[in-house]
Amino acid sequence: MKRRSLLALALLAASMVAPLAQAQAPEWKKIRIGVEGAYPPFSEIGADGKLKGFEIELVQAYCAEMKAQCTLVQQDFDGLIPALQSRKVDAIFASVSITEERQKVVAFSKPYYNTPARLVAKAGAKLEPTAAGLKGRKIGVQRGTTHETYAAATFKQSEIVRYSSQDQVFLDLKSGRIDATLMDSPAADFGFLKKPEGKGFAFAGGPILDDKIFGVGTGVGMRRADEATLGKKFNAAIDAVQANGTFKKLADKYFDYDIAPRTKQ
Repeated sequence: MKRRSLLALALLAASMVAPLAQAQAPEWKKIRIGVEGAYPPFSEIGADGKLKGFEIELVQAYCAEMKAQCTLVQQDFDGLIPALQSRKVDAIFASVSITEERQKVVAFSKPYYNTPARLVAKAGAKLEPTAAGLKGRKIGVQRGTTHETYAAATFKQSEIVRYSSQDQVFLDLKSGRIDATLMDSPAADFGFLKKPEGKGFAFAGGPILDDKIFGVGTGVGMRRADEATLGKKFNAAIDAVQANGTFKKLADKYFDYDIAPRTKQ
């Protein structure tokens, strides 16, 4: 999961925004959902210019279950929480990890998927995702993600290089300007390793699980004022789509391993 954390400054600014009266009726027949569109296989822009991917299909299934008219609003990842707090969107559906930091300013649904972080480097580089294993190395991360937070906290003897998108990280990894990247395992697998440009690269070391930084899974983000209404609807939809087999059908379409949440809320 991207499984991702937004910039601390963005969170701080968001927390200072005064609560606004809820403008939408609690029925939530129309919902504006912030998505990224640059994180395959979860969400990306297809050749036809339309959004596609696992999360795009999944959120459409949730909207159908809620009988809601949903508008997907594409947004840079590090602008999602500010967009939510400024009421440009009503919910965030972009592989956002449920972390303690985010829960200070954003309410979340129950988790709908969970995957570990992995390090990607040149095949045979023998790098390990530890402080000692990456000493003196340049590690690329997408700005505003939990991977940035983890890398900064853990790889203290490395140079952490921050980018606005993961595609930019891949370009510098391919050119040799950085030694490795830390990111969500499925996004690394589908977005780079299984593509021609990922030839000669591989996962380095094992999966990284850290509930404190990476959270307990990916959830739908929303304003606290909407948790009792919109949150309730999303939770019911998540349960229904899991129970009727739609989640498994979609997950099997994109992944050959289990991405179901490790915990229940």
